[in-house]
Amino acid sequence: MSNLIAENIEEYLKEHENKTMLRFITCGSVDDGKSTLIGRLLYDSKMIFEDQLSAIVKDSKKVGTQGDNLDLALLVDGLSSEREQGITIDVAYRFFSTDKRKFIIADTPGHEQYTRNMVTGASTADVAIILIDARKGILTQTRRHSFIVNLLGIKNIIVAINKMDLVEYKEEVFESIKKSYEELADELGIQNRYYIPVSALKGDNIVDRGDNISWYSGDTLFNLLDTIDISSSTKEENFRFPVQYVNRPNLDFRGFCGTVASGSVKVADEITILPSGKTTKVKHIIDAGETSEINRAFAPMAITITTQDEVDIGRGDMIVHTKNMPRVSNSLKVMVVWMDEEPMVLDKTYDIKISSSVVSASFKHINYKIDVNSYKRVQVNELELNDIASCKILLTRPIAVDSYQINRQTGSFIIIDRATNNSVGAGMIVSVSRREEDINKLSNKSYTDAEKALNKYIRDNFPEWNCKTI
Repeated sequence: MSNLIAENIEEYLKEHENKTMLRFITCGSVDDGKSTLIGRLLYDSKMIFEDQLSAIVKDSKKVGTQGDNLDLALLVDGLSSEREQGITIDVAYRFFSTDKRKFIIADTPGHEQYTRNMVTGASTADVAIILIDARKGILTQTRRHSFIVNLLGIKNIIVAINKMDLVEYKEEVFESIKKSYEELADELGIQNRYYIPVSALKGDNIVDRGDNISWYSGDTLFNLLDTIDISSSTKEENFRFPVQYVNRPNLDFRGFCGTVASGSVKVADEITILPSGKTTKVKHIIDAGETSEINRAFAPMAITITTQDEVDIGRGDMIVHTKNMPRVSNSLKVMVVWMDEEPMVLDKTYDIKISSSVVSASFKHINYKIDVNSYKRVQVNELELNDIASCKILLTRPIAVDSYQINRQTGSFIIIDRATNNSVGAGMIVSVSRREEDINKLSNKSYTDAEKALNKYIRDNFPEWNCKTI
């Protein structure tokens, strides 16, 4: 690759631009070796610049814990408080690339009190590496982080059983922990699981296989990350385009700018603008990067769309295919991760940011809180820092959304305190209910009519209940 940079920098940049991007996080309990694993991954794959290496050599002698050896954890533990305590507090991001892929690494904290930081790092990840200390096995934080990454829709979980050097690289230790985690993964419904015995400190099975784990025949961590399938399950026809800006440079042009959240769109496709429900067709598609017209666009391209008809479209609206539309409602069932020291208050007005929409909302009910240590449901009246709960949210106006399971881009949101403008929580949409104003109208009908309407709603939206009558 270095020869290509020297010979033809433009060709190298073009090749680099077309690589797929993989985002992954490391998580697990305190002192499981997350920062050391990332440091080893970067060091052994020769992704560290000379000035970085010189700084690490100097810092290892000053604050490191490895004697005369390099303390690779210092590559990602950049805060002075992290180096003093030997723990990760904030999310640290690192970037590197191979011949096949570009990578963004998020090193997340292991302490329970920093769960919100871990959620932030996991929210955009494609893969989660869950580290387990081979001496300790599955701990409370292993269960907590496994639950969170599964809740956030991360489909690929790599279980790295670390510190194998401290258990003499015994295969039976690895197999015992693997069996225990399989039971946990089955309980949570985790789809794709991979198990690798590693020693981040010594370098075994990180980039190179090494000679100490001859009984293991699978991929090294580096090879697995380079080849793991992260293709999206979102269908091409699930076109979602949140409008971010209306471009009106002159009287002859009105374009609607944004980033394609999912799916694809072509010129002449019939589209619907939500929540208004107005229908038109795509006239032009302009690639924001090339500033040229194209015939087709797909996620995650930044584009400008023009329409054949004059339609009222503004920031916060969503453009979709007419034949494949999301639900539009002001009543949502959601899973919330509360991230503020000030507890969540029922019926208090918050701002909810979903895609490019910002709408006022209030929490009407807490269905239950999840005890992430036991996965039991607990009844509570408020949410405190790091709590995860199922809630009902009522918006002040209807908007177009998907469930998080179908579309992570249009099914997630952040919660903003209107007084401080702080982000106080994050959420995932579980299901979309009928608009509240429609439900209220049922009270004016006879009991029989209301019963029929409610039965129809249940049959249409919850077929798995198999209900005929109430």
